[in-house]
Amino acid sequence: MFKKLATLISLFTVLFCAAQNNKLFEQATAAYNTGDYDKAVSYYEDILNNDEHSSAVYYNLGNSYYKLNMIAESIYYYEKALLLSPNDNEIKTNLSYAQNMTIDAIDTMPETGLSKLYKNITGKLTFDQWAYTAIVFMLLFVLLYILFYNSNYSTRKRWTFIGSLLALFFCLISVLFAFIQRNDFDENQPAIIFSEESIVKSEPNDASAEVFLIHAGTKVNVLEKLNDWNKIRLADGKTGWIQNNELKLLKDF
Repeated sequence: MFKKLATLISLFTVLFCAAQNNKLFEQATAAYNTGDYDKAVSYYEDILNNDEHSSAVYYNLGNSYYKLNMIAESIYYYEKALLLSPNDNEIKTNLSYAQNMTIDAIDTMPETGLSKLYKNITGKLTFDQWAYTAIVFMLLFVLLYILFYNSNYSTRKRWTFIGSLLALFFCLISVLFAFIQRNDFDENQPAIIFSEESIVKSEPNDASAEVFLIHAGTKVNVLEKLNDWNKIRLADGKTGWIQNNELKLLKDF
């Protein structure tokens, strides 16, 4: 009795939150279309406060902040949207527009052709999507194997056997790519600089030497943390230390 009641309450809560978030999304879209970008930001952030994280919400937040000329914030939310939808060309295009408005022009370290190919293939989907793909291929393998086992015709047995082997192969490949993407996700901690100008230090203390300057909107990778300091690396390989309050991690959902 109590379990059923708890289940009904949970279901009602989920449906209520979904309806509330849909209403907030519609209100945010209406505010954005009328040029009230501050109100749009407020509505979208209310959705995030309800624990609703989606590429659409992050993308629209990025657009709203871009219209408000708050470039670091727009880049931050475009990048978060890309984490959830890595192949969305519209997000990539708007992100590039925002990045063109930042002060720092940082060259990326050169990559080998093999490394680029590997990233292009594994980066097509998130690790969750690769895992779901593996499940689909596994189900296809089971279905084809059942057809193979129950088939009375040699031609059908041949094709279902070949199909089942291919499905199993792509299932294993998908599992491998999911594992690779998960490792990359866990090892990399990207962040966006929010301070207008950050002095990057050689060591995690104020008395250490200044290494270089970076500005708002620059994307960095956090290598390690020590008290109130983060060791960061830029796309060109430069490293140094800045304080926690000068950046925001992208993977905070």
